Amino acid sequence: MKGSILGSVVRRSRRGVACFLFVFCCASVGRAQFTPFEATIARFDAEVAREVAEDAAGCVSVAIFIGNDVIWAKGYGWADIEHRVAATERTIGRTGSISKSFTAVVMMQLAERGILDIDEPVENYFPAITNLVDPPPDMRKITFRMLASHTAGLIREPELEGAAAGSIYHWEDKILASIPHTSFKTPPTTEYSYSNIGFGILGLASSHAADVPFMELVRELIFEPLAMTSSTFIVDQPEMWSRLSVGYSRSRETGEVSAERATREHFGRGYKVPNGGIYSTVGDLAKFAAAMMGGSPVPILSEANRKELLTLQAPADTYGLGFRIQEDESDGMKIVGHGGSVAGYNANLTFDLVSKTGAAMFRTTSYNPPMEELVKDLVAAGRQEVSVPTDPALLPGEPKR
Repeated sequence: MKGSILGSVVRRSRRGVACFLFVFCCASVGRAQFTPFEATIARFDAEVAREVAEDAAGCVSVAIFIGNDVIWAKGYGWADIEHRVAATERTIGRTGSISKSFTAVVMMQLAERGILDIDEPVENYFPAITNLVDPPPDMRKITFRMLASHTAGLIREPELEGAAAGSIYHWEDKILASIPHTSFKTPPTTEYSYSNIGFGILGLASSHAADVPFMELVRELIFEPLAMTSSTFIVDQPEMWSRLSVGYSRSRETGEVSAERATREHFGRGYKVPNGGIYSTVGDLAKFAAAMMGGSPVPILSEANRKELLTLQAPADTYGLGFRIQEDESDGMKIVGHGGSVAGYNANLTFDLVSKTGAAMFRTTSYNPPMEELVKDLVAAGRQEVSVPTDPALLPGEPKR
């Protein structure tokens, strides 16, 4: 935000929470004492700034939100090292496997409209799934629910050379070609087994059920209703391209930083669209999280179906339908979200369903900010607060309006 000496966004929450970033080198400037919530953000900010500077390659963008309000956001480092483009909260990155959460939501939206039944065999809508290799004898037929919960028993990746390479415009063909090269790790519903190809099949099967292209489904059912204007599968607009961060990978052997592979993958990753194809910003991910927490002014799912997505699916003990779930009765939190990693880019979306507090992060650095720890610390800090500052004079910079 121009005019703020800190380069961060500060926004008032409808719940009356006002959070800010404060650089400790300015300690000589007198101000009111930090609340626990503010101090948590300040400590996190100091750590990220220090680590990104030490990493000296790439960037980090973070947004903290409560319900539907982004209350603090900031970018660190260089989105483009060569051209000295600084990262901001509006920097676009790749979400990686967070895309799986969107695919599961689309599945549930189609079920809500009566287009499919998540407990029916996928082959009823997508017969090509019967071409999977060596199905276990007397196995249960694979359902949408199994694919969305990683309990269909499929291997992680198809055993097809080049399956994860090639133009995004031909990803459906890559799925169809991959299915006869995809076998079973275990019989369906016997254990949790993370499968990228499983989610690829889920996306294509959902598209076939609706008779609508998959990327169009995500745009019409999620991006547009939630005003996720910086989210897409294909970056083909000059304005968005100008905000896209360069993806950087560091060699473990030499320490050399390269953008070559990440740049090449902008043109396609083969079949990996429903399971890893979305570009977005931390602000747009916050909007998606708000919808999943029931805090968005635009409900994209009924409460019952939203809760079904965020319920553990046996035999998985840490996964629902497209979301990782961590329940801990001792701290009263229900931590939900997903991570993502592709060449040159990493992402994380984490939120607590109870307090509706969360954070989104993109990075192209080797440094990985502790996002789950941040969310848990923010929730704990929020419980300690008796009051929060309401006087704008107490906040550095001006609130974003």
